[in-house]
Amino acid sequence: MIAPDPKVSKIYYAKPSITELEVRYAADAAANGWGEHGSDYINRFEKSLSEYVGTRHAVATSSATGALHLGLAALGIGPGDEVILADTNWIASVAPVVHLGATPVFVDILPDTWCLDPARVEAAITSRTKAIIAVHLYGNLCDMDKLEAIAAKHKLFLIEDAAEAVGARWGNRHAGSRGVFGFFSFHSAKTVTTGEGGALVTSDDELYEKVLTLNNHGRVRGEARQFWGSVIGYKYKMSNLQAALGCAQMERVEELVARRREIFFLYKELLADCPGLSMNPVANLEQAVTADGIAESGKLRGSAKFDETGQSFGYWMPTVIFSKESGIKKETVLANFKNANIEGRAFFSPLSLQAGFTPAHNEISYDLSLHAINLPSYHDLTAVDQNRVAQLVKEQLR
Repeated sequence: MIAPDPKVSKIYYAKPSITELEVRYAADAAANGWGEHGSDYINRFEKSLSEYVGTRHAVATSSATGALHLGLAALGIGPGDEVILADTNWIASVAPVVHLGATPVFVDILPDTWCLDPARVEAAITSRTKAIIAVHLYGNLCDMDKLEAIAAKHKLFLIEDAAEAVGARWGNRHAGSRGVFGFFSFHSAKTVTTGEGGALVTSDDELYEKVLTLNNHGRVRGEARQFWGSVIGYKYKMSNLQAALGCAQMERVEELVARRREIFFLYKELLADCPGLSMNPVANLEQAVTADGIAESGKLRGSAKFDETGQSFGYWMPTVIFSKESGIKKETVLANFKNANIEGRAFFSPLSLQAGFTPAHNEISYDLSLHAINLPSYHDLTAVDQNRVAQLVKEQLR
């Protein structure tokens, strides 16, 4: 394999957007955020996140995985229980299920959303099913209306994995706000970052108190006895320094989300009319509706635009899919990207194929994973860089 040309600048698949505001807040937290002020930025970040998402509560955590673990434990998920989730997914969405002794049940996705197929979810329900985890993959949205109806019918917990969906909405309802709880990731590759980190959001007061207790080593809020645990808990707390970054990012959240959308649509424009190639399945892109309900022709721009179903997608990770007929595999494309000093990212492999699980033969999940890659996408990516990436994608089809 030919080594990448060091004279050609490297294009990364993801980078955070850090401005003077983030640096100033982080420096203040480092200098002053101790003792009685040791949670100031955490409290501020949680408040800004809950207000943005539209829930009563938010709990900042060290990771999205930790947030999911806390939420599942607070719901009492454990041995003998089954939890349904999509096979197209990252391992972090299923690891807490396994850690708690429950059994994951993988179902296939829909080709037009890459999210849970509600019909397959309902077909997979048994007397042991306790919860459904709806993953909004790459900022695409699950059909929450259908999933909510299924959950209510069978008395199941519906959980929103919004780790990749900051900025995605149904009208004025933010992703993460419709389940019994939702959770987000603030990894450095995400639209909003705290470096590493996550958060659980909920409007269920009882669940919120249970999560706070579990996340404080089992110590109930208001307990008069010092260092006294009522249950065996965990510690998935975000640091005040991380939260300082998050506060700055939340002040810029609409800008950050809007920029992701701009990047997506430029890729879509550059790769239009390429035979054997498609991108993220998002509805009605050419005939959008603004937040005021006014029809608008052309491309969807900005953070306050919705398609005709009332949905506004997150567009976290622009993705290209080479048709099965093209014979192009993701490994070949990623190798060619590396040679061109461009970082690509593999599409998620089905969880059921990975260690510790039983193959589920979910056709769409299996097929899609073979032929798709994620393209570079971050706030400061230039149009010149995007043109270079798009040209390399087109070369794969020749």
